[in-house]
Amino acid sequence: MSNTKKRGRWPVLAGALALVMFVASCGSDGNDDVAGSGSIGEKFDLGGATVTVGSKEFTEQLILGNLTKLALTAAGAKVEDQIGLQGSTTVRGALTSGEIDLYWEYLGTGWVTYLQKEKGIPGAKAQFEAVRDADAANGVAWLDPAPFNNTYAIAASNETAERLGVASISDVAALVARNPAEATFCVGGEFSTRPDGLPGLEKAYGFKLAPGNVSNVQDALVFNQVDKGDCAFGSITSTDGRVSSLGLTVLTDDKQFFPPFNGSVNVRAEVLAKHPEIKEIFAPIAAALDDATMVELNAKVDVDGEDPADVAKSWLTENGYIG
Repeated sequence: MSNTKKRGRWPVLAGALALVMFVASCGSDGNDDVAGSGSIGEKFDLGGATVTVGSKEFTEQLILGNLTKLALTAAGAKVEDQIGLQGSTTVRGALTSGEIDLYWEYLGTGWVTYLQKEKGIPGAKAQFEAVRDADAANGVAWLDPAPFNNTYAIAASNETAERLGVASISDVAALVARNPAEATFCVGGEFSTRPDGLPGLEKAYGFKLAPGNVSNVQDALVFNQVDKGDCAFGSITSTDGRVSSLGLTVLTDDKQFFPPFNGSVNVRAEVLAKHPEIKEIFAPIAAALDDATMVELNAKVDVDGEDPADVAKSWLTENGYIG
C-alpha cells in the first residue's frame, strides 16, 4: 500500500452551473480604516445607520462575519460586532429576536434545522427559492446565495479509504453490515443530532452504528483524528481548507442525502426594508465566493494560522471592494 497522500475528491453538486447563472442574473474593530473607502464607499451611503453583524464560531463563519462587517463599514454604517456566537440555534435566535441584524447562513441549515423540513431539496437554486419563500413568514430575508457549497460530507484518510475499499457512503453502509468494528466515526456536536446529520444519514443509507463506534468531538478536532486514523470516518464540511492540506478522501454522497449548503446573507426583513442597499452591497461579494475561493480563505486561517479578520480584509481589498 502506498503511503503517498493524494488530494481528496470533492463532492459534485448537481446544478452548480445553474446556481452560478442564477446568482449572476440577480444582481482593533477595523471600522475607522475602511469607512467610506474603495468601491463600496463610492457607490453606497449607509451613513447614520447602525447595523449589528453576527456569525457562528467556526473559521468560515468568522471570515464571512468579518467580510460583512468591513463591507458595511466601508459603506459608512456603524457596525456593532457580534461575530463568533456559539452554535447555529444561538445565532438564529439572535437574528429573529433582533439582537443581530444579519449574518451568513446555509441553505440546508435554514431548511432542515430552522424550518424543520425532513429532507433537503435537490439543486441549490430550488433549495434557495424554497427556503427564501418559506422563511419570509418569520421576517427573515435570504439574499442571493454564493456559489460555494459548504455541505456536510464524510471523509476518511486516503490510507483508510484504500485499506477499507470505500469510495462512497453506500460503501460505508456495506462495511457496517459486514465488519461493524471497522466503521468508527468522529462527529461534531451538531452533526451528531441534526436531522441532516448522523441520524438522518443512518436512516437514508440504512445502517446503524454501534454507540461505542461514535466519538462526539469538537468539529475542529475531527480532521486530525481522521487523518491520524483515530477514527475511520469523520463528519467534515466540504470547503474546509484542511481537506486538501491533509489529503483526505471525501466520500461520494451517492444518494444525495446532504442538502445544498450554499451560503446566503440572512437579514431581518425590517432592516432590509429600511436599508435596501444591503442587498446591492452583498450581491457581487456573494457571487465571487465560489468553492475554490472559500477553500483558500479557510486554509489561510486553519492551515497558515492567519487571523480571520485579516483574511477578510485582504480579500476585500485585493478585489477592490474596500481601499
